[in-house]
Amino acid sequence: MNQWLWIPVALGATVPGLAVWSSGAHPPDVAAAFIYGLAIVGSAFLLSWSLEVAEIDIPRALAISVLAVVAVLPEYAIDVYLAWTAAYIPENIALATANMTGANRLLIGIGWSLVVFLYWFKTRKRNLAIGGAASPALAILLIATLYAFTIVLRGQLHLADTLVLGALFCLFVWTNFKSKRVKAELVGPSALIGALSTAKRRAVVIVLFVIAAGTILLMAEPFVESLKDTGHSLGLSEFLLIQWIAPMASEAPEILLAVIFVLRGRGEDGIGILVSSKVNQWTLLVATLPAAYNISAGSLDGLLMDNRQVIEVFLTAAQSLFAVVLILKHFISVRGAVALFGLFTVQLVQQLVMEELAAPYDLEIRLGFSILYVVLSVGILVVDRRRIAEL
Repeated sequence: MNQWLWIPVALGATVPGLAVWSSGAHPPDVAAAFIYGLAIVGSAFLLSWSLEVAEIDIPRALAISVLAVVAVLPEYAIDVYLAWTAAYIPENIALATANMTGANRLLIGIGWSLVVFLYWFKTRKRNLAIGGAASPALAILLIATLYAFTIVLRGQLHLADTLVLGALFCLFVWTNFKSKRVKAELVGPSALIGALSTAKRRAVVIVLFVIAAGTILLMAEPFVESLKDTGHSLGLSEFLLIQWIAPMASEAPEILLAVIFVLRGRGEDGIGILVSSKVNQWTLLVATLPAAYNISAGSLDGLLMDNRQVIEVFLTAAQSLFAVVLILKHFISVRGAVALFGLFTVQLVQQLVMEELAAPYDLEIRLGFSILYVVLSVGILVVDRRRIAEL
């Protein structure tokens, strides 16, 4: 397929959602969820392509960081909508937490693992290096992960979390400004955009960015509401749909972009963009929730979480800790990827089976997985004490 055709295909994916939204039509719940989700996916690809071109004008590490942020803009739009409406729709508090925890765990359990597996398949090398330029990201990810455990202990997200995690994200961006400039190596549609003259290139980037960002912001509300309606009409858990289906739609482009990097021989950049994405989701994404809620509610009250939400955050923090320990030596092995993927898959299957059986949420099982992650992390540090020096 001609590389130029991917751009109109992605643009075309946004048309049905925008048309339905602008007409005020009300298609069946499942169809509406698909149409709005397709618009978000198409927009996310447009964002990824346009921001990749930024590598031409700014340091690569900063470009990758910006790309990681913008690529998950759909995730931000969905979560901010849920946190904002939680001020007058209390059940959306749980859904905001569900979307945030699902996105974070999906990124590591599927995204990181897939990149390592493909790298091994392509090169037969069992370790995928994470360059020294990623050191600030790893350090900030570790700090944010340890801080997340305080959220679990408090049982709420507060404006103080916005300040702390927001500061960590700003530190992450600032460190990337200091990185060296490297000649951009673009692939696919982004390479075609990058080959244009400076004026045309910048014009195309601005147009695609505005269209994509605007579409994502418009589609966030109807996509979330159509998922909730789908759950009601099909007898499915809306918590489950928001936790897994929404992140799958919004994060597919960035994972695919990382896969393209690996297949083009840029494995280090592939894992780099996913590490950056994890940092910004674990800092800025979490930071936006109490801020959006407080502004909407007009108060400084925290977002109180019930036992299920607390356990989900604990499980997400524990998985993040395990992932950080695995990459402390600036590489991630196939064995580590198998562990990340295997544990994530077992959790997800267990959750789906419980949902199919209409069984109540099992706090003990989720707590057990969380403790297992922590125990494995400590065990690795004890066995391989050199990782402690990296800490």
